[in-house]
Amino acid sequence: MANPIIMPKFGQMTEESAIVEWRKKEGDKVTKGDILFTVETDKSVMECESFCDGTLLKILVQPGVNVPVASTVGFVGQPGEALPAVEPLKPAAAPQPAKVSAPASPKPAPTPVTSGATVPVAVVSPAAPVAGRFKISPRARVLAENAVIDPTKITGTGPGGRVVEKDVRDYLAGQGYDKLRVSPAAKNLAAKEKVDLLAVQPSESGRIAVADVERALAERPKAMSKMRQVIGQRLTQSVVTQPHFFVTVSVDMTDLIAYRNQLKTAGMPFTVTDFISQAVVLTLKEFPDVNSSTDGKSVRWNSRVNLGVAVSLEQGLVVPVIRNADELTLAEINAAAKALAEKARAGKLAPDEMTGSTFTISNMGMLNVENFTAIINTGEAAILAVASTLPQPAVRDGKVVVRQIMKMTLSSDHRIVDGALAARFINTIKAKLEDLELWKRLTV
Repeated sequence: MANPIIMPKFGQMTEESAIVEWRKKEGDKVTKGDILFTVETDKSVMECESFCDGTLLKILVQPGVNVPVASTVGFVGQPGEALPAVEPLKPAAAPQPAKVSAPASPKPAPTPVTSGATVPVAVVSPAAPVAGRFKISPRARVLAENAVIDPTKITGTGPGGRVVEKDVRDYLAGQGYDKLRVSPAAKNLAAKEKVDLLAVQPSESGRIAVADVERALAERPKAMSKMRQVIGQRLTQSVVTQPHFFVTVSVDMTDLIAYRNQLKTAGMPFTVTDFISQAVVLTLKEFPDVNSSTDGKSVRWNSRVNLGVAVSLEQGLVVPVIRNADELTLAEINAAAKALAEKARAGKLAPDEMTGSTFTISNMGMLNVENFTAIINTGEAAILAVASTLPQPAVRDGKVVVRQIMKMTLSSDHRIVDGALAARFINTIKAKLEDLELWKRLTV
């Protein structure tokens, strides 16, 4: 009997995933370890390999379809082997964007076949026609297609609300369709891409050109990626459930930046983020309450500092985690951060490399911003937003001089961290960053 291909579970919070691309097609030979397909999780795109040799006999789930983890998405076996009977999965009541379908209620995960028994397998099938669907006569449909308009906007007067040819003609007349000036190329493009010509804004000349249709296409709603959707859900949850409190300080980075340049010349290319990370870790040891989490009823202290460092990708924001950062040297933090950032940009981060952080740093220093606030990652007590280091006037020994100033803003969960604690915490980070002797001791 054929072996089922199971949708893996990537991380504790993952309940469903969508296949991005099948790397094999039905009938292809498969060797154990071959990549069968890629999956979009809420944080990255992962490769899924085969656990057996054989032939890809059947693909049950097409790309772009969300299915629960542990669902069977296909079968690998020997040509001619019998496949378990499949049971169509009813589509969700609310359709998902971009051809994404979801089950009305997740089916129990199928188990691998070990005997000749028939096992029902959940598959995603097209939605069946439902009552109240749009009805249009063949002649009316042809007329609408020739006019390149959307007939679903027309109120039908035929039996059961059916749109008939007269309805289309009346609609076109009422919309002033005969006054439209459309280039042949624009009309062909609109017909090909199913763009309603009546919804296209013509150029200043009053004539609809190809550029006008292309603009309408560009303005079409596009489905958000799963990563963007989950980011939105989790940040909304954080804002709603965690009362945010903000404290901002200015840090004089002049001496540290000069020292960093000396280290770089000596072959030790530490980044500003490395120094900030080390300062945060040292400060969290002094303020354990900030390295805690709460469910609103109890507070749990985290004995380890698992430092999240936000990395911006084209698809969205990910937060790789430097585990046990409280046990690492500055050089080790540099190496860990660099390796995680490279994996993040290559889309190779494993789920467990993006979970379990106890405090997060969001550094926009390279983006020329004076100040910003960050939203706390759910489950943490605070997040540090680091802005750009910019030359600014400062008072030193009673004189106004130009110094390299960097602003930091701490977003705190007010249920755990009150204003005084937040102020002491962020000022301790500031003091460490401005303590050049500390960094000389840590880099010898």
